[in-house]
Amino acid sequence: MKKAVHFGAGNIGRGFIGEILFENDFEIAFVDVNEKIINALNQRNSYEIEIAEEGQRHIRVSGVRGINNGTHPEEVVAAIVEADLVTTAIGPNILPFIAGLIAQGIEARQVAGNTQPLDILACENMIGASRFLYEEVQKHLSEAGLAFAGEYIGFPNVAVDRIVPAQSHEDPLFVVVEPFNEWVVETHAMKNPDLKLAKVHYEADLEPFIERKLFSVNSGHATSAYIGAHFGAKTILEALENPAVKTKVEAVLAEIRSLLIAKWGFEEAALEDYHKIIISRFENPFIVDDVARVARTPIRKLGYDERFIRPIRELRERGLSYAALLETVRYIFEYRDETDAQSVELQELLAQEPLATVVQKVTGVTDPSLVAELLAAVEG
Repeated sequence: MKKAVHFGAGNIGRGFIGEILFENDFEIAFVDVNEKIINALNQRNSYEIEIAEEGQRHIRVSGVRGINNGTHPEEVVAAIVEADLVTTAIGPNILPFIAGLIAQGIEARQVAGNTQPLDILACENMIGASRFLYEEVQKHLSEAGLAFAGEYIGFPNVAVDRIVPAQSHEDPLFVVVEPFNEWVVETHAMKNPDLKLAKVHYEADLEPFIERKLFSVNSGHATSAYIGAHFGAKTILEALENPAVKTKVEAVLAEIRSLLIAKWGFEEAALEDYHKIIISRFENPFIVDDVARVARTPIRKLGYDERFIRPIRELRERGLSYAALLETVRYIFEYRDETDAQSVELQELLAQEPLATVVQKVTGVTDPSLVAELLAAVEG
């Protein structure tokens, strides 16, 4: 049986990546610092997933174990030495913190003489996440390790898509996920192209699919949350039951379509169908997805290359409309959640510094005319 090492034993790791790896006959070593989850994995070696649909069928994932990288990093290194595949689902901000451990695993493979090619897939909501992880890993590699990695270790970028809402259960391993999932891997950066997973798509050029997902699902989901919050909604379903919210989300997706068609040549009818599916996923009555979960980390979501500012910039470059996206930016700046550190930080910045300074600092935009448009949008 093939062996996988997966960083991140949270709901997405277990409910999405873990399911696909299990269905492809992998033994899975989940790496995490959550002692409760790691202990449960080692006690039971299995867990259950519920599919949020009519009938709510269950899937039992077995052949799993846990490693606490905080207390037993040497076990993670040993697992990487024997791994056929390494994956992550820990959040983009955490990737630098596991880079050193992955580097140790790569160098241990070299010492062990394991020249079986290995691909490391960062399954994160981030453009170029695997490439970013490799850049971080390289900082920890010796000259010999760099040469070994260059020959035998691949870091192909991926696009992943599945809604796994925040949830709490008596069983710490049980997880509820939506029926839809999509996992796309770029082929040109793979070192082991013979190892392809069933239910995973492989594409030579991943960027169109990453942007289609990021600008459609992530932008649309976040739009639902921020505008929904403005209208008092507590869940995404509640937000989209409000016609005013749904109309604004549809307007954002229409602008996203115009960008994807102009930039990548997607067919309009196919994109329209894709966006209808996305909205139906947001409206899934079997999923209770809190607005607070989707809207968290607003500063990150306002980043220069993130789900709002990047499409605004690129639509502007092409002379296409981005009015709905600009309006959504206003809702993000007004969003308040005292339990979210970035929301608190953003409101503190707005209270302490001139708006123009905050807009430029948060979005990274320096073009004076676009800064002016953003200011006008935020000021309402």
